Amino acid sequence: MNRNKHIAILSIRLILGLIFFMQGFGKVFTWGVDNVYRMEFFYDTYKDILPDFIIMGTAYYTSYVELIAGFLLILGFKRNVALYLLASVLVIVSFGHGLVEPIWDLSHVMYRTILLMALLLLPEEWDVYSIDYLLKRKVN
Repeated sequence: MNRNKHIAILSIRLILGLIFFMQGFGKVFTWGVDNVYRMEFFYDTYKDILPDFIIMGTAYYTSYVELIAGFLLILGFKRNVALYLLASVLVIVSFGHGLVEPIWDLSHVMYRTILLMALLLLPEEWDVYSIDYLLKRKVN
């Protein structure tokens, strides 16, 4: 049973980490954050609602947090910091989508939120396949 807990936490962490990491990777390296910012679905959607510096700041913040915090989750390093940062991205994305239209379709956010909340609520000591666990074990 313990192995199942350990594999379950690892699987959730890897899936969530990969989802965010690959999204951030695409925004930073494939398209470039400046291009993401200028895309119709981003800038044109919010230009009449929010000041330009908030739109650009949001593009950079969410892109780099997804990339870096997603990578940290994959490694299992600074897990809680990564989860808190990714939670802030989900709040920002939910708010942004809500500005444009009522959020009836939460599929773009909800499954990530569920995985993230599971990691926050399940005991950290179950996450034995992580750098955090190895470092903690080495200290003790």
